[in-house]
Amino acid sequence: MNFPTVIAKSCLLAAVILWLIIATEGIDIQTIPIMFLTLIPVFMVSTLCILTTICPFFWMGKKKGFDKRHIFKVYYPFYAIMTFGISAFGIISSNFDVYSIAFFTSAFITSNQAWVWLSKTKVNETT
Repeated sequence: MNFPTVIAKSCLLAAVILWLIIATEGIDIQTIPIMFLTLIPVFMVSTLCILTTICPFFWMGKKKGFDKRHIFKVYYPFYAIMTFGISAFGIISSNFDVYSIAFFTSAFITSNQAWVWLSKTKVNETT
């Protein structure tokens, strides 16, 4: 598991999704520097989310001798259902605010993609 690569990919993916959704409301030229500054909090939130909600499954599974594919097949469906429910609740309770939609959508998609990146095995890797 290459954590720095997964975290970097997740940060970039989350920032792109976030700003694509916000761009539907329109972006002026003065907002562009802010787009780059948002990489800092997006990086912190993505890192915290991956390390606290996804990595423990892989750490626990590794201690029990499970391979990445088995961990993914067993735990990912429950994780996806829970994050979808939390994201839907957050969006609905914010009265469909564009910024809330952007945040929860980017968090949901990014966390699900992080599962895929973390569970991928190399061709020559045995576990």
